[in-house]
Amino acid sequence: MIMADNNRLGRGLGAIFGEDVSNVLEDIQQGENQQYGGVKTTLKIKDIRTNPYQPRRHFDDDKLDELAQSIATHGLFTPILVRETSKGYELIAGERRLRASKKAKLKEIASIVVDFDDAQMMEIAVIENVQREDLNVIEEAMAYASLIDKLGLTQEEVSKRVSKSRSHITNLLRLLKLPRSVQEMVSSNQLTMGHVRPLVTLDNPKEIERLAQEMYDRKLSVREAEKLVNQEEKPKPETAKPNKDYDYARKLFETKLQTRVAVDNHKVTISFSDDDDLNRILEALDLID
Repeated sequence: MIMADNNRLGRGLGAIFGEDVSNVLEDIQQGENQQYGGVKTTLKIKDIRTNPYQPRRHFDDDKLDELAQSIATHGLFTPILVRETSKGYELIAGERRLRASKKAKLKEIASIVVDFDDAQMMEIAVIENVQREDLNVIEEAMAYASLIDKLGLTQEEVSKRVSKSRSHITNLLRLLKLPRSVQEMVSSNQLTMGHVRPLVTLDNPKEIERLAQEMYDRKLSVREAEKLVNQEEKPKPETAKPNKDYDYARKLFETKLQTRVAVDNHKVTISFSDDDDLNRILEALDLID
């Protein structure tokens, strides 16, 4: 078993590789960078377990078949990255190559064994997929949520790790508040992020599911979907009697800010869920950078 470098384990990938994480990973897989303990070898496919932190859930079967045919004809050009554990080998990067190799009926696969801990494996899985735009928005949101929950990162820290804006991270995380069935409609490309984004301002899961299904059935555009949500009567507290003359202004606010807004005589009330959500709203209003 390759001995771990204790000076590297437990540190963020940026601290190990600098800012250019994706290129360094590519260099390791191409055998052009052995600075991080990479050892090239051939492993039995049956001995390799998938990455438990892989954020990608949907794989295009047609593209996998094409890659499998290419591997069967020309071989595998880029080895996969794995780490050795007490239970065998775990995949770090290259799940499409591993799946395609299985489809091609290969028994062994070219691999590079490196030393990474769980936190680094998770970061690699997210960075590899996000920077290559391999994830749909729900998978991407779930990946960011995992980094926050399991590594204890803030949204600001996540944005720096994956080179995305904080508002992008916050907006995607809000999609995870939608019912699972609606998230699946986005994952399967039945609806886009633009379609479902207005739905996060609603509270009733059944109503959200109904509106999402209507968007799909009627093949609404994003603009039409926004109008559909804005036209819905939202439950109001009995004590609240908003002036209907301000409905137009309220809808403009909610479309712009993607949150609940109340407009009454001489007062605008903007709802937010937490500090990150407040920062997102301030950014939307161009009050902070």
